[in-house]
Amino acid sequence: MNFQQIFGAAPATEASAPGRVNLLGEHTDYNDGFVLPTAIPQRTTVHLGFSRDGQHHFYSAELDQKVSVSEHDATPQGFGSYIFGCIQLLHQEGYTIPPVNLYVTSAVPIGSGLSSSAALEVATLRGLRKLLQLDIDDVRIAQLGQQAEIQYAGVNSGIMDQMASSLADTEHLLFLDTRTLERRVIPLPADTEIVILDSGVPRTLAGSGYNQRRTECEAAARLLGVQALRDVTDPQAVEGLPEPLRQRARHVVREDNRVLEVLQGVSAAYFGELMNASHASLRDDYEVSVPALDALVALLQSTSGVFGARLTGAGFGGACVALVTAGQGRAIAQEVLERYNNTGYSGRILVPAVT
Repeated sequence: MNFQQIFGAAPATEASAPGRVNLLGEHTDYNDGFVLPTAIPQRTTVHLGFSRDGQHHFYSAELDQKVSVSEHDATPQGFGSYIFGCIQLLHQEGYTIPPVNLYVTSAVPIGSGLSSSAALEVATLRGLRKLLQLDIDDVRIAQLGQQAEIQYAGVNSGIMDQMASSLADTEHLLFLDTRTLERRVIPLPADTEIVILDSGVPRTLAGSGYNQRRTECEAAARLLGVQALRDVTDPQAVEGLPEPLRQRARHVVREDNRVLEVLQGVSAAYFGELMNASHASLRDDYEVSVPALDALVALLQSTSGVFGARLTGAGFGGACVALVTAGQGRAIAQEVLERYNNTGYSGRILVPAVT
């Protein structure tokens, strides 16, 4: 069903935003650190119009769910919490947001670690900006999206996902300093492309160990006497911490250093080595991998034409990303997926997108 069928009128405007994949810098953003995401081809699109009954109405085409809520109601559950949070935060910014009808359709996979929630937040805010001629820039949209996630969806997220969805494109990597929001667009290593495979194991961010990891990192920073773990540059400095804080901090410090190495300019082969090291660190020190992710990464890493591979996103399921030789992405993805699924899993190819 389309907007007209759901709401009885044509939409006034539409907007969209992409999901993202992070190549390096995992679990560093909420430690004020450095990240290296890029946008993916899949996007979330919102169609908007004005509601005539005094209530906001949100409809998700993928979920076939409709949410109706008034400004002073409690935050709805599910996908509506992100949209409602965006509207409430705009109110807090001093904007008048009349009741709206909002229709969501998305090609960004949910639960795969590709920031479907950030794409929804950024698309919603872009749509409201367009509908109501709001004076907010792309960085502020990212910041408001992050706060919607924290305050209304209950996930204590960093800024990376929303900044990537709001500012990144599919042709470049977005280097981002999450403390200062300094950013730089850099090219992928020459003659490479990105492959993303879904492990088939979904993860729910709010219900996972994500918030626990953030608490552990904050505790480690306090013990080290720094504002955030990004202020530690020598991995040896964390070795005196108690477990598991030592492991968590060691991952973050080394991961930040991996991102900064890429800024100096590295070959595809060395970029791949950094990705492989990142996965080992996420698996062993940060403990956010699961057997399916490890199996999929191992298959990717052992395949000709793959420079490196790692889990992407918060972990606990979701997707893996690989840097591969340009022009070989689809063949590599198909080969690895067949081998992976023959071991009893049920994965799928996300990028290159099926055309």
